[in-house]
Amino acid sequence: MKNTVAILGAGIVGVSCALELQRRGHDVTIFDRVAPGRETSYGNAGVIARSSLMPFNNPGLWASLPKLLKNNSAQFRYDPLFLARNLPWALGFLSSARSSVFNETTAALDALIQLSTKEHQRLLAEAGAAHRLRANGWLFLYRSEQGFDGSRLSRDTFDKFSISTQALDAQELSDLEPDLKHLFPRALWIKDTSSVDSPGRVVEAYAKLFVSRGGRIKQALVGGLRRAAANDAWQIVEEDGRAHEVSRVVLALGPWTKEFARKSLGISVPMAFERGYHMHYGAAGGATLSRPIYDTGGGYVLSPMEQGLRLSTGVQLTARDAPKNLSQLELAERSAREAFPLDGRLETDPWLGSRPTLPDSRPMIGECPRHPGLWLAFGHQHIGFSTGPGTASLLASMMVGEACAFDPAPFRPSRFIH
Repeated sequence: MKNTVAILGAGIVGVSCALELQRRGHDVTIFDRVAPGRETSYGNAGVIARSSLMPFNNPGLWASLPKLLKNNSAQFRYDPLFLARNLPWALGFLSSARSSVFNETTAALDALIQLSTKEHQRLLAEAGAAHRLRANGWLFLYRSEQGFDGSRLSRDTFDKFSISTQALDAQELSDLEPDLKHLFPRALWIKDTSSVDSPGRVVEAYAKLFVSRGGRIKQALVGGLRRAAANDAWQIVEEDGRAHEVSRVVLALGPWTKEFARKSLGISVPMAFERGYHMHYGAAGGATLSRPIYDTGGGYVLSPMEQGLRLSTGVQLTARDAPKNLSQLELAERSAREAFPLDGRLETDPWLGSRPTLPDSRPMIGECPRHPGLWLAFGHQHIGFSTGPGTASLLASMMVGEACAFDPAPFRPSRFIH
């Protein structure tokens, strides 16, 4: 029993944790209601980017807050009633925009992303999916000189962490991406970035690698989690009442963690949801895009994917299961058509996902206070794909009592669970 582990959640974080614990000799089973990589991990922009160390709640948030509160942009929307019901989270999120927290967050996230990048490269090779990886960076686009000047905090932060970037003028941008329309006088090429052509397929490849090495994936709805009185084991209880005993559990349910932890264990998790949409498009006239782009003024990311050009929207703060509100996607599409010759939509219904966000924009990675044997790996907001494999490395090192690649203290669960 001592080496048996159940992973709850089959997204990029859960599957990465399963592979890493399996590599270290554990007998691992993944539980999820759907197949691996089909929920939150499916719908992201596919980037593995050191620039993602910049949290949304950075010191520059205060200057942009009056505009954001108008609630009419493609970059940011919110449900006032949701924020009112989650006021402690909102206040904690704003409080974390101060410089001291920002400095700790950026250092911790940069270390986690760098570790994840190395682990992704190893796993992609082992899973036979290295052909999905691009190593040509991504572009931040600015619709005015003022917009570029306003990005000073981001650029200074990138410089602080020695992230390789190159500022581009309009001609240099056109040389790099000739099918972009002449809308952007400035751009920033983030060179320390890789991307994939289908994050969902990457997670599926990792899951197949896990199974090929003897791991098990059980597609079932887990209704609860409890300690067995007789032997201190953990019991995973399915909806139909069937129970599975293991010595340790990793909770990696992403946005479903909050509800599950409260119902099963009485644990309160201060989590909100950065919901986002995506839609795939064709390209008119044979136009091509060779890397993901982030239109900072338009508030969207456009990524070349296996399915077409994926248009991803900004943040929508609302309940996890709130009805779809497509106004952000419509605004983003309008802006994207100004920037690139998009053709028609390739799907009828836009994809929607919820990204789990804690007040300081850092995930929880570590053992749960007062619940020995319960390990936590969730809260990766919108950068789970950039941080999942690194999370697995840290968590596995802590679980087996080995030295971590770097100090995991900024991710300790005890900062929010007492």
